[in-house]
Formats: sequence, structure tokens, C-alpha cells
Amino acid sequence: MQKCFRRLAAVLSCVILFSVFPCPAGAVSTSAVSSILMDVDSGRVLYADNETAQMRIASTTKIMTALVAIENGDLDDVWTVKRAETLVEGTSMYLREGEQLTLETMLYGLLLCSGNDAALAIADAVGGSQEKFVAMMNAKAKELGMTGSSFANPNGLDAEGHYSTALDMAKLACAAVNNETLVRIASTKSVTIGGRTMTNHNKLLSNVEGCIGLKTGYTRAAGRTLVSCVQRNGQRIVAVTLHDPDDWTDHQKLYEYAFSAWPAQRALSMGQSVAELPVEGGMTASVPLVSAGTVSWPVGQGEELTVELEIPEKLTAPVRRGDRAGEAVVLLNGKEVARTDLLCGGESPAAIPEPMSLFHRLKLRFTA
Repeated sequence: MQKCFRRLAAVLSCVILFSVFPCPAGAVSTSAVSSILMDVDSGRVLYADNETAQMRIASTTKIMTALVAIENGDLDDVWTVKRAETLVEGTSMYLREGEQLTLETMLYGLLLCSGNDAALAIADAVGGSQEKFVAMMNAKAKELGMTGSSFANPNGLDAEGHYSTALDMAKLACAAVNNETLVRIASTKSVTIGGRTMTNHNKLLSNVEGCIGLKTGYTRAAGRTLVSCVQRNGQRIVAVTLHDPDDWTDHQKLYEYAFSAWPAQRALSMGQSVAELPVEGGMTASVPLVSAGTVSWPVGQGEELTVELEIPEKLTAPVRRGDRAGEAVVLLNGKEVARTDLLCGGESPAAIPEPMSLFHRLKLRFTA
């Protein structure tokens, strides 16, 4: 099928052609050594400072621990706590040797209490050993494109070969908030489960509108580390600060800046009709084309979001509903940032010859 690449002005008025939206874009800064703001759905970096520096990340490590455990374990599996898991230093959910807990209970202890003991128990339960689980963490980091990261343990205690970057932690957070189970646990302020009442250390859940987690962290060497996510008006933004003495305040400032200066604009909605294509040889003269996906993008001051369609001049019957018939290309200031398939939103079976014409052809065949 031959395609053409063209800007369809009439169609774009339906698809939505965004003009420039005035928005405050004042400078923002933090007390962090390294920091970043990232839009979750587009992956666009909205603000960054020293974001590729390799640094200690303390208990924000537990976001990776939780993600790997949820993806590879069963929440209802029961684990018998080992003595070695109870002896780890630092924050704890106070596991007791020999007690039996589900993976889900330990995940609450991991993300709410920041339990270093929970991290060890989860690693043993899901990975079979600390070493095997850490290997799973590093494999997941590679999968997510976290090229500046290395994990040496599941709890984030300072160790040789255990580090990440603000950019990598933002990538991890974007993956984590697309996991419904992880978000459900990380956004819980307080819970009573497995005979324990646990309270979340994340103050942003109460202090910032729309906060859905994720994880705090601190060691003397790492300083205060914080990875969080906020959702407003359907837009999700992740903030990461590493070695930041004023992280609670900084995250609030970062989100106020992000949502005012970089509001997400919707270019396409799933199922939205964007064009009508003629059908040759069909029982209907044309079929609508609809977007196969939803595309939103953060748009800053002075930026313009447009849509172009890559579609054929016409289709040939038979045409079935759901047939792919081109692509919609989303551009920011003329540069492609996303694309999604266009599907036929209707059917056009091949036209059937008139009965009399068919009769004459058959008659000629028999008398030949």
C-alpha cells in the first residue's frame, strides 16, 4: 500500500492543533547535589541538574526491590523469616526469626517502614538468595536503560558498587508507577496487615496534592534521597533529588513548577476519528480512520504541538474494522515526538455484482 505524508489542515482541526499556551516558566532550583523532573507518559525531562552524576541512593533502592519482587513473586506466597534477615542495621519492620509473612506484608514493610530486614527477606523469598536477587535487580536496570546504575544489595545500605543517577532513578520511577500493585502499596499512608500496623514515611502523601508515592532514603554517606510521583489532571510527573538536605520543600517546589510550566496537552485520544478515506470497489464509499492510542505531551511556553497523518489516498475493498491504514505523527515545534497507528473505524465489504449480470455470465459459460 503506497502512503503519502501530508499535513491535513481540515483534519487537524478535529484532531486538535495546539497553539502556544502561555504558562509560567520561571527558573526553579533545589538544594540537591543532583535532581530531575520527568513526565511519566512521554519520558520528557522537564528540569535537570547534574542528573547523570553517579551517587549513593540509600533506601530509594527499595523501589527496584519492590518492582522486581512484584514482577517475579506471588503476593500470597508465605516466607519463614531467617535469623540473618533480622540482624541487619538501620530502619526495620522488626521481623522475628521463624515468623511467617506473605510477600505482600513484607512489601508494605519495605515501602512504608523502609525495612532493611524486609528487603533481605524479600530477596531470599523471591530470588532464592541475596546474590541471585541482586542479579535480577541489575538485569531489570539494564532492561530499563539505567546505564549509570549498579546494585549491590536490596536495601540501599552503603556498599561498594551500589550507586545510581537521578536520571536513572527517574526511569525506574516511571516504570514503577505503571505497576498498579506497587503504586497501591507505596501510596498507602497507614495499614494494619500481618499483625502489624505500619505508617508511611513519605510526608508528601499528606502535603502535596496528588502524590502517589514513592520512596524516601537516608544514610550518612548518601544524605537525604527522595523519589516521588504526583498525578494531576491525568498527568504524572516524577521528581528525584539526591543528597538534598531540604528534600520535602524542594519536591513541593518542583511540582508547582512542573504542572504550571509543562502542562500535558492531548494530541490524540484512543478511538478518536481523525479522517475519512474513500474505498474503491466497496459497498460503502468511505470509512473513518480512528486513533489506536492516546498521545499526550507536556507543552511549554513558546511550543506548538501538531499532528500529521501518514495515510494512503484510498483503500481497496474489502475493508474490515480494525484494519491498520496508516499512522498519526505527533510533532513538537515540527520535530516528531510520538506516533500511533490509525485503524479503520468501519467496514466496507467488496461490492457484489448484480444478480442479472451473474446469471448472464453463468449462461454463457454453460452454452460455450
